[in-house]
Amino acid sequence: MSKTKGRVTLPSESDFLDETKELLERWGADAIRDSDGTKLDRDIKLLDAKIYTTYFVARGHNEFAREHMDECQQLYLMSKRHTAAGTRLRIDFMDGYFNQQVVPDLDHDPKKWWEVMDRTAGQALPPEEWDLSMEGDLSVEEDLSMEEDLSMEEDLSMGGNLSVEGNPSASGGKPGDGGKLTVVIPHAEPFHEYTVSFLVYAIWDPTQMYNHITNNWGDKPHEIPFDVRQDASGAFAREYLVQWLKDNPDTDVVRFTTFFYHFTLVFGSDAKEKFVDWFGYGATVSVKALEEFEKEYGYSLRPEDIVDNGYYNSTFRVPTRQYRDYMDFIQRFVAGKARELVGLVHEAGREAMMFLGDNWIGTEPYGRYFPEIGLDAVVGSVGGGATLRLISDIPGVKYTEGRFLPYFFPDTFYQGNDPVPEAVENWLCARRALMRRPVDRIGYGGYLSLAYKFPGFVDYIEKVTDEFRELYDNIAGSRPYCGLKVAVLNCWGRLRSWQPYMVAHALWYKQTYTYFGILEALSGAGVDVSFISFEDIRQGGIPEDLDVIINAGDAGTAWSGGDEWLDGTLVTAIRRWVYNGGGFVGVGEPCAVHHNGRFFQLADVLGVDKELGYTLSTDKYYTKQAQGHFITEDMENSKVDGDDGVPHIDFGESMKNVYALDGDTEIVEYSDHEVHLSAHGYGKGRGVYIAGLPYSYENTRILLRSMYYAAGREGDMKKWHADNIYCEVHAYPETGEYAVVNNSSRPQVTTVYDGRGNAAGMEMKPCEIRWFSM
Repeated sequence: MSKTKGRVTLPSESDFLDETKELLERWGADAIRDSDGTKLDRDIKLLDAKIYTTYFVARGHNEFAREHMDECQQLYLMSKRHTAAGTRLRIDFMDGYFNQQVVPDLDHDPKKWWEVMDRTAGQALPPEEWDLSMEGDLSVEEDLSMEEDLSMEEDLSMGGNLSVEGNPSASGGKPGDGGKLTVVIPHAEPFHEYTVSFLVYAIWDPTQMYNHITNNWGDKPHEIPFDVRQDASGAFAREYLVQWLKDNPDTDVVRFTTFFYHFTLVFGSDAKEKFVDWFGYGATVSVKALEEFEKEYGYSLRPEDIVDNGYYNSTFRVPTRQYRDYMDFIQRFVAGKARELVGLVHEAGREAMMFLGDNWIGTEPYGRYFPEIGLDAVVGSVGGGATLRLISDIPGVKYTEGRFLPYFFPDTFYQGNDPVPEAVENWLCARRALMRRPVDRIGYGGYLSLAYKFPGFVDYIEKVTDEFRELYDNIAGSRPYCGLKVAVLNCWGRLRSWQPYMVAHALWYKQTYTYFGILEALSGAGVDVSFISFEDIRQGGIPEDLDVIINAGDAGTAWSGGDEWLDGTLVTAIRRWVYNGGGFVGVGEPCAVHHNGRFFQLADVLGVDKELGYTLSTDKYYTKQAQGHFITEDMENSKVDGDDGVPHIDFGESMKNVYALDGDTEIVEYSDHEVHLSAHGYGKGRGVYIAGLPYSYENTRILLRSMYYAAGREGDMKKWHADNIYCEVHAYPETGEYAVVNNSSRPQVTTVYDGRGNAAGMEMKPCEIRWFSM
């Protein structure tokens, strides 16, 4: 029996009343929700709990959508690259895409809205130099992408604006039904690469498609997404919500999932995910949007501005002016249209909640227009500490909610599998962040009937919900003690708060985990974290109260900065700030762009640079590793050593060929003939270099010590501090409470330091939180 109640949302489904009542009591839930694929029956809605109902604005209304297929959402896609072996080339531009998800848009003149690129020359072909042809499917032997013998009798008459009768997207047919629509280049440059950038209609919502495949929904209708920018769709979205609110009087919270445009998710011809960018604006494109953009901004966007060489303006790309303008354009439209719908919900006396996922593009919770929407709440999926803070730090809403893992789907809840380990890992990672800035509510999603079959899981979540309520009540909205003020510097700044290095919403990637560990470490650290952009520094300088700047990422990415570091004014400002006492922590390839004989443009601050092969003739004598250092002191004391007795540090994918510039550089870790961890004095300030920082208990402590060392504040670190790397102390001066937390699943012994540096020993049980009064 739960000792406390509230702040927990329980998923449920039809014909599951008694079990729902049981778990409402055991988990202390005070709200019930449906999920994609489930419905709540009337008996469940009559329980003593707030009712959340999932609401899809721009999908799930197929009767309307089928009557307005010309208002389906659209994307720009890029074909595979094709090399011309001769002077004639045919491109099957839909090759590799799933024709149940997308079909070519031939309602709008391809000669105007599509683009054929000579990738070798980096130029678009004039429209008169390519054409469309409807041909039968070509066999491998007949594929002309590497042949010269294209028949002169080919039908090239289908170029230009095709009629509805000839349009597979409008007629309901699919490319390949009796013919394959291709682009023909009659006069190609031999051995040049070519691509086609083309508009498509999206005829299957990608989230519903994913759930359809994962849960084997069989003959369940494919939900068609429509574009509320279009006249009929915009009116329908408003009118349907008005009636829906009347028809659902027992709904207390309308859970918008989300609003209008899905993040970019395109499936391949094998029905597997082909391109996933959780931040991608690809599905916001339409001819109408492009026309309105040109009218407002005074210039037109090219297809290339969207497909971006096939990178599709990934959030890892340094954003162009065109893409920034387009994002701002979409965000203003989405905020205005969403505000209308939220207003209707409020007029009906309900709360409006947004799910931070699926169709969230344009809402940008850290963007300038988000407060205008007027939402009551935001709920999002919690994969760990960084994603927890992504939700809990959102300003301008009454409450936030985290949907914890695992999701109650059959890919986890199946016979022979134990879902508890995933739940434990998820909770412990997120709990560190909860101690700094808790969400106001937690919950789960999926099929409750699946989770109910695992009694060990049900027991564990009962403990989690009680622990959450305890920590939330003890924190009571107060600000935790922060020993330092730290800013993460990248191209995106505040707009991407807690979002750097994410590809598909914080999933593990070989190329990102080395950096994403920084966010996970910061999410639960006793420091005040902000996110700033290069433009912020240019416009307003570096905040006077800032102690440390962190810049991390691979060279050329938005996270490291790329060509932003060619701005001498920016580099000078940061140098001056460090010289006057600031701390700069660089990870991986910070401040990196090859220019004027340097790769790290702040090499003088960091005391290291990267060998590119250009200075191999210059001897590099500075290789001596320091015997112990403040940054690795906890590692040394914890005996986390390698075979040679030297502290073993996990640098992840690490960084090759970094070397010390001179003898003033303090080399903390040197192996394989390269520097992986170092520090360097620069005037009154310091620079610290780290080759990589995947998330771990050890690396969390190394980052904390690196920040204190860079700031020259070593003497202040042992305030509200635990010397055991598996434990942390969180203090709340406003409430007079502090907590000692064991972040591990093993017993721990630690020395705890209070706010004055007084020390006391303590034994901690596995996963324990112990609360004390100051």
